[in-house]
Amino acid sequence: MPETLRLSRAGQELLRRRGFLSRMGTGLGAIALTSLLDQRVAGDGRVPWRPAIDPADPQAPRNAPLKPRAKNVVVIFCSGACSPLDTWDFKPELIKRDGQPLPGVDKLVTFQGENGNLVKSPWTFRPRGECGKHTSDLLPHLGSLVDKMCFIHSLTSKTNTHGPGENFLSTGFTLDGFPSMGAWVNYALGSENRNLPAFVAIPDPRGVPQSAGNNWGAGFLPAVFQGTPFNTEKPIRHLQRPAAISKATDDATRSFLKSLNDAHLERFPGDTELAARIASYELAARMQLSVPRLTDLSTEPAHIVRMYGADDAENPIKAGFARNCILARRLIEEGVRFVQLFNGAYAMGEGVGNWDGHKSLEKQYAIHGPILDQPAAALLRDLKQRGLLEDTLVVWCTEFGRMPTFQKGANGRDHNPHGFTAWLAGAGVKAPFTYGATDEFGHKAVENVSTVHDFHATILHLLGLDHERLSFYHNGIERRLTDVHGHVIREVLA
Repeated sequence: MPETLRLSRAGQELLRRRGFLSRMGTGLGAIALTSLLDQRVAGDGRVPWRPAIDPADPQAPRNAPLKPRAKNVVVIFCSGACSPLDTWDFKPELIKRDGQPLPGVDKLVTFQGENGNLVKSPWTFRPRGECGKHTSDLLPHLGSLVDKMCFIHSLTSKTNTHGPGENFLSTGFTLDGFPSMGAWVNYALGSENRNLPAFVAIPDPRGVPQSAGNNWGAGFLPAVFQGTPFNTEKPIRHLQRPAAISKATDDATRSFLKSLNDAHLERFPGDTELAARIASYELAARMQLSVPRLTDLSTEPAHIVRMYGADDAENPIKAGFARNCILARRLIEEGVRFVQLFNGAYAMGEGVGNWDGHKSLEKQYAIHGPILDQPAAALLRDLKQRGLLEDTLVVWCTEFGRMPTFQKGANGRDHNPHGFTAWLAGAGVKAPFTYGATDEFGHKAVENVSTVHDFHATILHLLGLDHERLSFYHNGIERRLTDVHGHVIREVLA
């Protein structure tokens, strides 16, 4: 008899039938999990989509995976939470019950404390356009364009605080450090103009919004995709060469630097960081020629300047915002992919420099309304008459809404994240059209309740991007503009 083969205890365990079957089951599960992790599959089973980006040319135009309805976007962001009840959201019952308590609430406490009674808008709402949509006398120029607008009256936010609210509207997250909507679009699609940034942020003449660069930052995306902030009054910083350096010297230095960079790339062709940096410097050099021409509005016809209100000597802030609106149109004309135009600024005193109407809403909005109204309406008209609205999506938004009541002891409305309005116009959306509704007082969204994630998903869809697949792998997570939420609001699509 041959000597019996002796196995270790572990080896003997592997030969046991029950042990073998048990390990086989868990082993197959581990293989499946490893496969899923390797593919980094999205929650619905679809593989995430990340654009192929050439480090030497990161702004190169890229094709959207879906058929796009819009090529460019202009976002008009009213900082400070513009009240829908005094602009877009007509509530006859609020007018009827002016001065009465909000029904069903004994003591209404909101962001800044206790509220008083219901208060109707100081401005009359009238039917406008062929569709007869009621809008406020505060914004008559924009109101006259309701036939071109698609209203969403049922947006909701996760926060009632301005900084996080701006973050949420611009990035999909209330915290700092996440990429802005424009940066996601820049990352996905690049630019059709090689001499200008693909994403431009235009701050208000009064300053920047509360969350400042978070609204146009790249977050964890490569820095090349962040927005470039400038307006007609404040040029891009560090773009012009120092006065002490001649153009010939500047050109010779740039040429010499290019020869060094090219030689380095020949030795180290895989150095993507250097390639990206070279591409950034080359874009800056081209911008030295393109941006001064773009921001020189002296070439605009006088009738265009008047249409925007850029010649309003009695209201210099309105004239400044009007010039910014002209700049936005010029950027779209030049093929810039994403333009974010801000109306209102932070650190000006509560409600003084933006739409944060807590204390004296009628007095403050009477200032802010004319600054926004004529210039923004002219932008929409100008895009339309030039044929640009066919490929451009115009978005009007604000970080959240306001209460139908006035704050106790004040003449203004407190923050309200439970129901507010945004509108879309241009490429790919129904117009005139109204989607969703707040309750009879404008307090809470009750019909087709929508989130900011839905809003973002819809904008991406119009650009040919699937919000559930567009992603960037960061810190072990497939990150999205819409996080793990959001649905395309298909009812608003043309």
